[in-house]
Formats: sequence, C-alpha cells, structure tokens
Amino acid sequence: MAQTKKKRQTKHRGTAAGTVSARGRTGRKPTADERRARSGTRAASAAERREARLNTPPTWQGALQRAGIATVFFFVVLLLFFKNQGIGPKILIAAFMLAVYVPMGYYTDLYMYRRRQRKKAEEAATKKDGA
Repeated sequence: MAQTKKKRQTKHRGTAAGTVSARGRTGRKPTADERRARSGTRAASAAERREARLNTPPTWQGALQRAGIATVFFFVVLLLFFKNQGIGPKILIAAFMLAVYVPMGYYTDLYMYRRRQRKKAEEAATKKDGA
C-alpha cells in the first residue's frame, strides 16, 4: 500500500525524558525580507513599547483597575488570616482600601509621569545647548 503521509524533511531525535526536539529550523526558509525584519526588531520594539507606555499620562481607569486587583488580594489575605470574624467587616475594610488605593495610585503615577517628562525635557535641552 502506498504511503499517504509525506515523510519528514529533517530528522527528529528523542531525549531520555521522552521529548522530541528538532535539529535546526524545520519549517520553510525565511525570505530576505523576513530575515531583515527579525534582525534586532524584537528588542527595539520592546524598547519602543516600554517608551510608549512610560510616555502616556496616567488615567483614573488604570488606577481603578490596579486598585481593584490590589483590593482583591487584600480581601483574600483578610479571609485567610482573620477566620474568626464575619465577612461583613472584611468587605467594609476592602471597600475602604479600594477608596484609598485609587487616588493614591493615580497621584503616584501622575507624580512619576511628570517627573519623567521633566527629566526628558531637561535632557533634550541639554542636548540642544551642547550641540
């Protein structure tokens, strides 16, 4: 009977743990454009993404999301460590913590953003004067 499946182009070797690893690249060869695009853009794009994230001003929505996550963790800690008390006081404490975390997070982010922008402006002015 004729074989219906196409045979593998490259050999695979198994390890003692039972995993199979392929030697070298097993897919199609990348085109010249793909090779050129991959040579260093991953690190550059990560740096660009970080720079873009740091240059966006803080929002109340972002502060609320972070505060919500922190409040959930705080509530879980309350549940784990204070088992002899009811759930009502724990919910009140968690709600209070949410009310504290939101403005605290927003204004901390705003302070850091303004500081970063001021430092960036000073560096740009120094380069402009020095050049």
